[in-house]
Amino acid sequence: MAAGAAVLLLAALSVVALSSPARAAAAPQEVTGFGSNPGNLRMFRYVPPGLPGGRPVVVAMHGCTQNATTYAANTGWMRLADTYKFSVVLPQQQTANNMNACFNWFEAGDTRRDSGEALSIKQMVDRTKRDNGSTSAYVSGLSAGGGMTSAMLAAYPDVFSGGGIIAGLPYGCANSAASAFTCMSPGVSKSPKEWGDKVRAAFPSYAGPRPKVSIWHGTTDSTVNPMNATELMEQFTNANGTDQTPDTTDTVGGYPHRVYGNAVETYQIPGMGHGQPVDPGPGPAQCGTAAPYILDVNICSAYHLVRFWGIDDSASPTPTGTSTPTPTSTPPPYSTTVIATVTDHYLARRITVDEYNKLGATHGYNTPFSLYRCTAGWTDKADCSPI
Repeated sequence: MAAGAAVLLLAALSVVALSSPARAAAAPQEVTGFGSNPGNLRMFRYVPPGLPGGRPVVVAMHGCTQNATTYAANTGWMRLADTYKFSVVLPQQQTANNMNACFNWFEAGDTRRDSGEALSIKQMVDRTKRDNGSTSAYVSGLSAGGGMTSAMLAAYPDVFSGGGIIAGLPYGCANSAASAFTCMSPGVSKSPKEWGDKVRAAFPSYAGPRPKVSIWHGTTDSTVNPMNATELMEQFTNANGTDQTPDTTDTVGGYPHRVYGNAVETYQIPGMGHGQPVDPGPGPAQCGTAAPYILDVNICSAYHLVRFWGIDDSASPTPTGTSTPTPTSTPPPYSTTVIATVTDHYLARRITVDEYNKLGATHGYNTPFSLYRCTAGWTDKADCSPI
């Protein structure tokens, strides 16, 4: 790789100047001796106190110039780990490998199965599974970390059950610094089959189920062209054996959301630039701390990844600093004039957690409607009377 091109690429991929991490119960701890580590990465890990055996592993990969612990705190991953009882593996790039601490998502030697950085990350997962008795793993990342997430999903579909690609790029789009520029902007257009073939070629003998993939991108991203979200959707829908026509088109948090065959989902964030969406606050759907390229757009991507993957099933899902309302048979003293979303009502403590889940499942968590007092065992608004 030419030195000049490498410098330009690293500058273009830079995403976050270091900032103070959000408060958490504890900081991630560095783990050494996790394997042969051919990619020369550092491993950090956050394990919630009292984590039961068998809980999932989530890999969260930072963007360029970030470090693992700041990324984990600002994106909300540690608080979510406390709430939903999973461990977080936090690979950290070293400047010896990449002068701006970007994961080398465009280097074939770092993205192939059992090679380079990809193998180092897989060894971190293996170590955590052994230590915690985990049987499932998920992977996500921002920007260059999102590009590496695509690589892990392609190379290790037998390891990961789900992924989250945030402002990232398709697997196999680039194999050099020069081609990486083109992938980032203006972007590369291929057919769904061409993209899917790149994923299948990463592990040709694999015939099992593919990870489900959540894709997030801002419409005004000037670092990684938003067209990459479309190419990613085409790549992973094809790899998962579904078409490119959404089965569900709705809004979540006011943002366009599409689901393809229950295997791939996309979030389009109008007006958002390059970064990861967060929604600071103590509510059950909130997480994160705003920082450069960690963007407060009133939706927490990490929280929605946990839900999409189906690992939001802890016995006591109470976010730090938030008390869960106790259901009672006596209706709470609702206001008769409040009209808001289900989430708004829950955060304001106007409805119980059971009512939040029932109304959310029936009407959508962000669908405005008037509040109702409902009969015991109600299943729909028809069983309720306005308050």
